[in-house]
Amino acid sequence: MRTVEVAKGAYGIAFAADGTTWFTVAEGDRIGCIADGAQPVYRELADGSQPTVIAVGPDGAAWFTEYKADRIGRIGADGELSEVRLAEGSGPYGIAVDRSGAAWFTETATDHIGRIGPDGQVSRFAIPHQGGFPSAIAAGPGGDLWFTLNAAASVGRVDADGAVTVIPLALQGVAPVGIAAGVDAVWFADIMGDRIGHIDQDGTVTAITLSEGAKPHAVVADAEGGCWFTEWGGNRIGHVTADGQVTGHDLPTEHSEPHGIAIAPDGAVWAALEIGELVRIER
Repeated sequence: MRTVEVAKGAYGIAFAADGTTWFTVAEGDRIGCIADGAQPVYRELADGSQPTVIAVGPDGAAWFTEYKADRIGRIGADGELSEVRLAEGSGPYGIAVDRSGAAWFTETATDHIGRIGPDGQVSRFAIPHQGGFPSAIAAGPGGDLWFTLNAAASVGRVDADGAVTVIPLALQGVAPVGIAAGVDAVWFADIMGDRIGHIDQDGTVTAITLSEGAKPHAVVADAEGGCWFTEWGGNRIGHVTADGQVTGHDLPTEHSEPHGIAIAPDGAVWAALEIGELVRIER
C-alpha cells in the first residue's frame, strides 16, 4: 500500500483509459489531476461548489457533480472547463458516463435522474418514490444505469430511454449509498447496516455483513466478479469475492475518512481519503 499526498478534502476518484487520475476536492472546491506520475494539478471552481463524485467518459473527459452549486462540470481532454447549471436546490451527487458518452447524475433533493447527452441536451426522469434521496449511480455493461435510494431502502434502474424501476431492499435498516454494476451482479454499500449488498442476474438480493461500525461508503466492481469498497467508519479498504469471502486492508493513518474508490487501468485499486491522500493497493 502506498499513498500520494493531495489537497485536504479529497472525495471522489476516477481514471481515464490512459491512466490519468482525476479526483475531487470537496472541501477545497477544486478538481485534481495526476498525469504520468507527475505532481497533482488543480482546477479551481467557484467558492462553495463542493465537487463530489467524478467519472471519466470514453473520450477522456472528466464529469463531476457540484453538490452545493447545483451544477454538473466537465473538463475535456483539451483541459477546457464547462458547466451545466441545474435547477436551484437539486443537489446533484452521483454521476456516471455511459458508452455513448452521455453523463447521468442523481438529484438528491428532487427525486430525479438527469442525463446530459453527447449533444449537450439535458433530460430529467422522475423516480416513482418521493423523498428517496437518490445517491450514487453506476453504468452497467448492458446499457442500464443503476442507482441507490438512500432514504428509501431501495435501488433503482433506468434504461437508455429513461424508464425507471425501483427495487425495494428487504434488509432491516438498510441505507444504500455506493453502487457498482459488474458483468454478473450489482453491488451496493449499506452504510447504516454495515453490509455490502449483492443483486444477481435473477434479482436475488443477498448481503455480506461487515464489522460493526464499518460504514461502507463506495464500491467498485472488479473483473473477477467481486467488488472493492471503502469503510468510512472502519478506516479500511475492503474486498469481497464473488462467493462472499471478505478481506480488509487497514489504512496507515487513523480517521482517514476514505470515500471514493476506483480501479486503475493497470489493475491497482485506489481510494480517496479526506485527510488529503490517495491510497493505492496492489491487487
